[in-house]
Amino acid sequence: MRIVLGVGGGIAAYKSASLLRLFTEAGHNVSVIPTEASTKFVGVATWEALSGNTVSGSVFDEVEKVNHVRLGHEADLIVVAPATADLLARAATGQANDLLTNTLLMARGPVLFAPAMHTEMWAHPATRANVDTLRSRGVLVMEPGVGRLTGTDSGAGRLPDPEDIFAAAMAAATPPASSVLRTDAEADRPGPLHGKTVTVTAGGTREPLDPVRFLGNRSSGKQGAALARAALDAGAHVRFIAAHMDIPAPEGVELTRVETALELREAVHAAAPGSDVLIMAAAVADFRPDTHSDTKIKKRDDGTDPVITLVRNPDILAEAVQRRDAATGSGAAGDAGDTSQPSLIVGFAAETGDGNADVLDYGRQKLARKGCDLLILNRVGTSLVFGQDSTEVTLLSPQDSADTVPPTFTGSKTDVARRIVARVAQELETVLPVR
Repeated sequence: MRIVLGVGGGIAAYKSASLLRLFTEAGHNVSVIPTEASTKFVGVATWEALSGNTVSGSVFDEVEKVNHVRLGHEADLIVVAPATADLLARAATGQANDLLTNTLLMARGPVLFAPAMHTEMWAHPATRANVDTLRSRGVLVMEPGVGRLTGTDSGAGRLPDPEDIFAAAMAAATPPASSVLRTDAEADRPGPLHGKTVTVTAGGTREPLDPVRFLGNRSSGKQGAALARAALDAGAHVRFIAAHMDIPAPEGVELTRVETALELREAVHAAAPGSDVLIMAAAVADFRPDTHSDTKIKKRDDGTDPVITLVRNPDILAEAVQRRDAATGSGAAGDAGDTSQPSLIVGFAAETGDGNADVLDYGRQKLARKGCDLLILNRVGTSLVFGQDSTEVTLLSPQDSADTVPPTFTGSKTDVARRIVARVAQELETVLPVR
């Protein structure tokens, strides 16, 4: 694959050398286009040595090759990392004052920006508007990482890890599952979810403390995205509600973006009616701060620490089940009544065991509390599930007896998603033979 790697003028430019190495080791041909400012941080010689290609950021070098047109036309993928506030602004407004911005205007394939800047710059309304503009045009803009920044400050604005940018780039360059998983003969046959609408939630919610800080979790959104792609491949229309994700949303979905648990709740309320299936794969914060500061919370000169009081977030999954059961007139999915509510509701549970019970026990307890039709149980922990490309899940059903050994699916998140969707289609046939 032919990749253009644009490098913006920020201190995080040094991390892009590792990203370039990931691309080249995967067998891709990479043309690096640094901005003039970025060469103050990493020199052209480094990019040429790592890429094996001549490197320039000027439209006046190798004019006979018409690089400002050719590179964008020939690229299968363009990745900009780091994408500074200045670069995002120039891209959003269609400027073409160097080789990189010219190339972005000529792009025919997917474009991915990995932002890196100071927290206040990322949160500034101008930057947010530029990001929204780019996303509205189909450009993929990752969320920056959170942590230590230049100097002593920390917050949102770190360049995502090179491995995460690489994964997002490969996902962006991969055609949707619906176009690559089925043969031409199979494409003429409807999938098992043909004509059905599936709503999938994904990613991790973020609960703001002040304009630059939030309570969050480690969810990457990879499993939810894999489920959406598997549902698309099965023929469904997919409504995809995305909280914070480390990867782009799948192509072909009806996308709604949210940040907080309350926003997710409202989006689920809106999307569930008319959906045949609701899959709640998002990692929803159990608690949120009871107040939100409009200004950054500062360290106090007297040395005292701020006290943060948490309040419970609503149980979105349980509420969805209750609304469905109230609408159908009973607690059984698929019974007569209001057919606008989902016939099948699938929950996810991320659990750890302790001295009182193991993961399976806690999963069964949660299934009973939530009342959903299936529960996908994850064992989570350090280097387990969150952010990983592989997973292991156990599928729990209310019909299981205490002696039932529930099925366990192990493998890549893509493979596991396909098996979950296959089970969803099977369950849907039993509760809803005809919509």
